[in-house]
Amino acid sequence: MKIFPAIDLRDGKVVRLTEGDYDRMTVYGDNPFATAQSFAADGAECIHMVDLDGALKGELVNFDSVFRVASELGMFLQVGGGIRDEERIEKYLQAGASRVILGTVAVENPDFVLKAVKKYGDKIAVGVDAAGGKVAIHGWKTVTDLDSFEFCEYLRDAGVRTVVYTDISRDGMLSGLNLDAYAALSNIEGLDIVASGGLTRKEEIATLKDMGVYGAILGKAMYTGALTLKEALRAAGRTE
Repeated sequence: MKIFPAIDLRDGKVVRLTEGDYDRMTVYGDNPFATAQSFAADGAECIHMVDLDGALKGELVNFDSVFRVASELGMFLQVGGGIRDEERIEKYLQAGASRVILGTVAVENPDFVLKAVKKYGDKIAVGVDAAGGKVAIHGWKTVTDLDSFEFCEYLRDAGVRTVVYTDISRDGMLSGLNLDAYAALSNIEGLDIVASGGLTRKEEIATLKDMGVYGAILGKAMYTGALTLKEALRAAGRTE
């Protein structure tokens, strides 16, 4: 199973939100590249970056920070936040990103996702952010009537290979993953699920691995020391 240490960006800084609330933000550093370097030094092969300003504004606000990591570190980088047209997909992929994550646009313009998947294949992932089982968009500010599980099945049928599924109520809470959700999602054949939101204990990683879940994002627990990146990588079988 893959572990994606997370760097969420706001105003060029490394931050974490609590339950997706932009007003409940903690700053953990002002040098995203140095943070990414430390992940690589600990043995990480993958990294997950999100432009929180971009998700809110629909623009690539923190592109320069992502560009440096993508172009200089050589890690598998998946990036999301504000990617709502082909020009932005191209910009990240040309910078060296391995995969881009579409969010709001997947709900508001599903035809765009179909075209993107047809053109870019598994370089396209979709972020499904769930609030009470419903899909949330626009930086988690708007909750739709779409059932999050049904939406994941639709995405699979549309040709999407990877979904980053976040339970917003668990995100940044250090309360553990919504394992019931991932047990259900793991039954969707042909879809790689990346678990996000609340990962706190190495035992959760073992459970996800047993479910056959493709990957997990490690965020606040890593920054607070509740679960180190090295511990997570060992639990996932990525290091000895």
